[in-house]
Amino acid sequence: MRRYTILVATMAVATLGTTTQSCMTLATSSVGLSILKQILLGGITKGLNIFSDKNSFLANQLIEAALPQQLKDINNTLQNLGLGNLVQKEKEYIAQAAAFTVDVSRPILTNAVNSLTAEDAARIVQGGSGAATMILKERTSQQLMAAIAPKVDAKLNEFGIVKSLNTALAGTNILGGLFGGQNNTGSVTGGISRFASEQMVNGLFNIIQNHEQQNSSQILNSLGGLGTAR
Repeated sequence: MRRYTILVATMAVATLGTTTQSCMTLATSSVGLSILKQILLGGITKGLNIFSDKNSFLANQLIEAALPQQLKDINNTLQNLGLGNLVQKEKEYIAQAAAFTVDVSRPILTNAVNSLTAEDAARIVQGGSGAATMILKERTSQQLMAAIAPKVDAKLNEFGIVKSLNTALAGTNILGGLFGGQNNTGSVTGGISRFASEQMVNGLFNIIQNHEQQNSSQILNSLGGLGTAR
């Protein structure tokens, strides 16, 4: 009985190893890599479509979850000062500014996806669900920040929200705390735009990763179909 158990266990391990190797081979093939790219591109399109619509941006919980702590602190302070209406305006203006980042974000993300290699696919397979988005984030987040921050800053200043926040927060301790006492002007100029840009970048990757995870079964089914076809 013991020998039989050991034999079954050995066969199971061998089968698992063969299956894993087979999945790896399929995933790193040109067809498998194409499937992975299609999933990522679908997530990018979904995210940027949300960014293009103010109401969709405001209603998206994955974007809300990406709100930096510094911006939360600013908003909490404003709420405590009885300026909840200013918080709402700030959020709406950030949502409007997001639409102006779509055209610069799309080529950065698309080019990164199209540059994925078989070696990247192997990392993705080993990393599991969400790994593809993490690789994409590693390679593009800094570039995205550099590209969209100036646009966000220009729009938020154009809308007048930065000036309004400076006026509302003057005399509070929040500004010195946020900028480590290094901001001689005691204002959120530049800072609010940076925080908003961070929210956009991280929120976008949250959407892409969620899309990847929702479609992970599609990836496996497709790869399984390829294996059957062979």
